[in-house]
Amino acid sequence: MQRCDCSIARPFESRALILHVVSSLIKKAAIFGAGGAIGPAVAREFEKRGIPYRVVGRSRAKLESTFREIGKPEIVAADVATPEGAAAAAEGVDTIVHSVGLPYTEHHRFPAMMRTAIEAAVAARVARIVVVSNVYSYGVPSTSRVSEAQARVPVARKGHHRKEMEDLALEAQKKGQIDALIVRLPDFYGPGASASLANPIFTAALAGKTANWIGPENTAHEFLFVPDAGPVIADLAQCSECYGEAWNFGGPGSINSMDFITRIYRGVGRAPKYRTAGRGLLKIIGWFNPFFRELPEMLYLQETPVILDDSKVLKKFPGVRKTSYDEGIRLTLEWMRGARAKATQ
Repeated sequence: MQRCDCSIARPFESRALILHVVSSLIKKAAIFGAGGAIGPAVAREFEKRGIPYRVVGRSRAKLESTFREIGKPEIVAADVATPEGAAAAAEGVDTIVHSVGLPYTEHHRFPAMMRTAIEAAVAARVARIVVVSNVYSYGVPSTSRVSEAQARVPVARKGHHRKEMEDLALEAQKKGQIDALIVRLPDFYGPGASASLANPIFTAALAGKTANWIGPENTAHEFLFVPDAGPVIADLAQCSECYGEAWNFGGPGSINSMDFITRIYRGVGRAPKYRTAGRGLLKIIGWFNPFFRELPEMLYLQETPVILDDSKVLKKFPGVRKTSYDEGIRLTLEWMRGARAKATQ
């Protein structure tokens, strides 16, 4: 297997040339769950690097709409939760980026879906799989910044499901079935991130309404601007020596949750308006709404926030760029305004 010297220092302006040199590791990739927030960011990076790729999702119409302005990937409409769908999606590629998202009420399906994906990949002789995960598997942080070295001791069911999903991939690597790596991301926001924690805040600000925030106010949090994930995921996917490990990639730093909300409202020229929902209220609402029933166990992330230490990946790829909160908020608002304008045409 070809190896790349991924530790070369790379000025941002020379990044494109160097990426072209190392891009030959991947002959063709498949993005599972391509219609979510992360898939398009990875696809744009594959386009820049000239890497052939396939986008996979259950709805062909959604894939065609999402990727019309990104490039001309191969489109495969398949349900990768099924053996048949995963087999069709894995056929003929050497790398899978597994960026499948599930509603909170269905997080228990993550391990089974990973098992199905690995079995399909092994049968199709796929060389490597990149698993996009989040901070849930860490549990309550033991340090102010959480590195990959912290033991994963999940405290919520969804954290246990994520940990099992990650372990399945890394165990397949240990067995020699497939090269696998884990990318852990924090909460994100940005173009296409409609299912994110932050999206309702942007929507409320644009509409001049009151934003809802889950958990205590004035605590630290971390958000990643979605487009920033694409280059890092592509870097890791192209680096053969990076497999067999987990890698954190965080935002530009921690930010007070109310400061984040204030900046969003400031971006639309309005004073911030928000209300918070604590554990008691969420439990009451959860009696009537299955989604809210899932939220109380995740409040620990607001009370004891996980702020990622991503010095490992930044050392490996010195040219990584992180969008500031102010710039990311501005770009997100511009995108949302543009999307609304198109919808009314």
